[in-house]
Parts: sequence; C-alpha cells; structure tokens
Amino acid sequence: MLAVIGGSGVYSLDGLVVARRGRAETRFGATSGELVEGELAGHPVAFIARHGEDHSIAPHLVNYRANIEALKRAGATRVLAVCTVGSIDAGLLPGIFAVPDQIVDYTWGRNHTFHEPGDPVPHVDFTDPYSPSWRAEVIEALRSEGIAHCDGATYAAVQGPRFESAAEIRRFRNDGCSIIGMTGMPEAALAREAGLDYAAICPVANLAAGLSEVELTAEEVFGAVSPMLGPIHALVATLVTRV
Repeated sequence: MLAVIGGSGVYSLDGLVVARRGRAETRFGATSGELVEGELAGHPVAFIARHGEDHSIAPHLVNYRANIEALKRAGATRVLAVCTVGSIDAGLLPGIFAVPDQIVDYTWGRNHTFHEPGDPVPHVDFTDPYSPSWRAEVIEALRSEGIAHCDGATYAAVQGPRFESAAEIRRFRNDGCSIIGMTGMPEAALAREAGLDYAAICPVANLAAGLSEVELTAEEVFGAVSPMLGPIHALVATLVTRV
C-alpha cells in the first residue's frame, strides 16, 4: 500500500475517497497530522500532512516516529515523502522536482530510532537512504508524466525552523550537498528501520541563502510550491497503480 507524507503546502490528496481520518495514537504518541486512510482510483492509500493540516508543527517538533509507526500499522509498504527544499546548486532552479539519492544529517535532538531501553539495538544498513528500486519507479513515473525533475541529489537535512546563513550554505555545498530541507531526517532512517520502502520528491521552492539577492520568507516558499501541486497529485495517481 502506498503512503504519502505531505510537506509544506501539501496538506491533502486530490481524488482521495476518505474512509477514516484522525490523529493516530502510537506507543510514541500521536501523529503530527491526521492519518487519512481511503482509496485513490480504487487503490488503498494513506496520507499524513507532516506539519499538520494548518502547518502549525515546526520541523524539529514533528513526531516522525509516530508518523512512520502509524503508516506501517495502517498497512503501508511504500512511502512517498514530499519534502520542499531550497537549492544549493545554482543550476537547480525553483520549479523543478529533485529526487534525492543521498542525505547528510545535520539535525540534532530528534528521536532517530524506534529503539527503547530493553529493545534489541537496530543496526540497519543506510548506504542508500532512499530505496533504490522504489526510487527508480518514482523516476519512471515522473518521466511518464512529463514532469521536470532532477534524478539524483544530496539532501542536507538541517534543524530549522529558521532559514540558513550564507556561510552555512557554503559549508553544505562544500560537503557535497545540492538541496537543503528541514524534514528529511530522521524520517528516512525511521522508514528504513521499520522495513518500509522510502523515496522522496523535493519541490525546489527557492535558491538558498547567498545564491539569491531576494530575502527568503515562508510565504515565498509556500507560493512557489502552489503551482507544483498539480504535478504532485498526478504523480501520486500514477504511482498508486504501481504499488
């Protein structure tokens, strides 16, 4: 079953016939957004808005463990994460979808594992943070829909909720990162630990600090994502038939 995690600007799925919805309670607490379960084109789908339906939950306060736990419990086998990003690569312009294949984690203080005292310690392989076969299907679906995308990017996962300084962006670029966001981790690692296939599509909303002379605001980011919602919904409609 396909599960979709919506990022900034993505708070619902077009065409989803809802069977039930509500915040799901897990052993790690409640999900950050409502767990919405239903059918899309006759196929079961689950959806969570990562920041809540009103975008009231900051990236470092998202209950990533509860979200992944609830999706797995709902029957999900594959997760498509929508993660709005800024571009560190001046050649990767706003309006394109980046499909990352690697990630560097700069976050801190977040729960990065389901492990609790007394549980067996999980040492999972994270060589390829995004499930290669599932990621390949996402790329093929983007191609089939004619959606402009970049196949391959290294995602810098930062703490937020503030935007970055120009010096930080230079550091991340020197580290080999090409896009930057605030929610890529620990979500990807938790999905791996839970045994779920995980891939991300990253709408590029802006050029990162120091690459643009325009002052960056949240309103600018949300505005940039709005025209990309149609392709996101088209992509999900295509992928749901392939799971």
